[in-house]
Amino acid sequence: MQNKIVHYWIKSACGRQKYTELAAKKGGFAWIRLGWFVFFAALRDLKLNNPDQSELSDS
Repeated sequence: MQNKIVHYWIKSACGRQKYTELAAKKGGFAWIRLGWFVFFAALRDLKLNNPDQSELSDS
């Protein structure tokens, strides 16, 4: 479930890869760094289309 929420905000492939790397690290500083990354990656990816949603809708 957590990845679905993060993938909603971080849409680029490189951003998702970096998120996976940072999420695997443990510690207080790593947690702060992860939050910092998610915040700025989400801002940067706002203008991008979500690749998980298909272009064609059945409805």
